[in-house]
Amino acid sequence: MNTIDVVIADDHAVVRTGYRRLLELDEGMRVVAEFGDGDAAYDWLVRTRADVLILDLSMPGRGGLEMLQRLRVRVPALRTLVFSMHDSAAVVMQAMRAGAAGYLTKSSAPEALVDAVRKIAAGQQVLSDDIAGLADMGAQPPHFALSPREFDLFRQFARGTAIEDVAARFCLSTKTVANYQTLIRKKMGLANRVEMHRYAVAHGFG
Repeated sequence: MNTIDVVIADDHAVVRTGYRRLLELDEGMRVVAEFGDGDAAYDWLVRTRADVLILDLSMPGRGGLEMLQRLRVRVPALRTLVFSMHDSAAVVMQAMRAGAAGYLTKSSAPEALVDAVRKIAAGQQVLSDDIAGLADMGAQPPHFALSPREFDLFRQFARGTAIEDVAARFCLSTKTVANYQTLIRKKMGLANRVEMHRYAVAHGFG
């Protein structure tokens, strides 16, 4: 049996250690690298072979959704499992659209993580039981028109994060962030940040 090479990207060191110990109890898996920020993980993954990436969407550096989309293009053989605290339909569907092969919430049982890694390495798609019903959402709401980067930025704007802070987080100029904010409002039909916040709350990702 071939060993599954796993990379962990989560900004909490204690969480990464727990994942590593859990996965390496399975003789068919080995953790080959772990990272606390998205940029370092991305740079390593485009240079080094791995089978599965376990990714937390909320990390310093590159937005998780944008990272998923870029990895899908640069490293198409890599299978990514999102393991996140976010369980809203909006976030789950954006992640799957951006290229995730599976999505588990952090409320899942520990053995579910090992099982999910094994399944997506074998080419299957996995959703944890608590979000499996979100796969068929019917009519698409306005935020589905946003690109992964726009969706990441929209969530920051909806939280009231200052443009300067968003710019620093995403390594963009303040002018670029302001332009994104205007573009996103037009796409969404929202007049201001208050409406953005209300929309996000109403759709479960505020």
